[in-house]
Amino acid sequence: YVDDHAMGVDAALHNGVAGEAYNIAGENLQHNIDVIRRLLSLLGKPESLMKFVPDREGHDRRYAMDCAKLRDLGWQRQYSFEDALARTVEWYKSNESWWRKIKTGEYLEYYKRQYAARLAAAGVSL
Repeated sequence: YVDDHAMGVDAALHNGVAGEAYNIAGENLQHNIDVIRRLLSLLGKPESLMKFVPDREGHDRRYAMDCAKLRDLGWQRQYSFEDALARTVEWYKSNESWWRKIKTGEYLEYYKRQYAARLAAAGVSL
């Protein structure tokens, strides 16, 4: 969750050792299917919207980081996974102007104006 992450960066910046790496993690392993079900519930949408696809080759089975070094600096997460997910969903619902252009495709015009020439020079097209 963004607030927990920001507090982790702050703890590393003010209490950590320069050059050391500090993992910031929620320490809350979740199955993808459970996260999707929770999201659908928070959005009031049916599970029939889920589409199952084959795993990609080399699919990672788990993402887990150890943030013991950061905890040693006094950091601890403040939000449960469930609370953080609900807050995130509410933020997106309340800030449609922030993401609407992505959904409509309008954002591509911005990227074309900003990067098309550079990408073309590198042999890449949008």
